[in-house]
Order: sequence, then C-alpha cells, then structure tokens
Amino acid sequence: MMRRLATGGSMEGKARYIFPVLATAIIVFVASAAVTYANIGAHPDFVRRWLFAFCVGWPVAAVTALFAMPPLRRLTMHIVALIEGKSG
Repeated sequence: MMRRLATGGSMEGKARYIFPVLATAIIVFVASAAVTYANIGAHPDFVRRWLFAFCVGWPVAAVTALFAMPPLRRLTMHIVALIEGKSG
C-alpha cells in the first residue's frame, strides 16, 4: 500500500481514516503552539495552555478532515485537470 500511495494512488481501507487523524495531530500540535505563544508569550503556564489548545483543536481538526477529505480530493483533481488543460 505504501508504494501505491507514493506513486499517487488513493488511500483505501483504514488508511483513509488514520492518515487525516495523524496529519491533523501534527498540524494542530505545531499551530496550537504558535498561536498560544503569539497570544501569551513565554508565560509560566505556557505548556498547560498549549496542551489545552491542542486537546480542543485536534478533535475538531480531525473530524473536519475526515468529512472534508473526499470533496477536497475531487476538487483537487478538478483543479489539476484545469491546470493541465483537460476538461472535467
């Protein structure tokens, strides 16, 4: 399966659910740290506030990704077809 994904194949089975959950974990982990730092700076309870923001944001992002991925894949393919001059 990993070889197929690397060559542009689609994700199937459990991978289509696991990937967006893992991807959003990394994205929200970094983004929540950046936003928390931008809001409060190097505050004594920075880590507590950051982890709270992460724990709130990650489930929201993961659920959003699970629902948004199928239409986003279709939209991406449509945009690529337009860029390549193909009608869809």
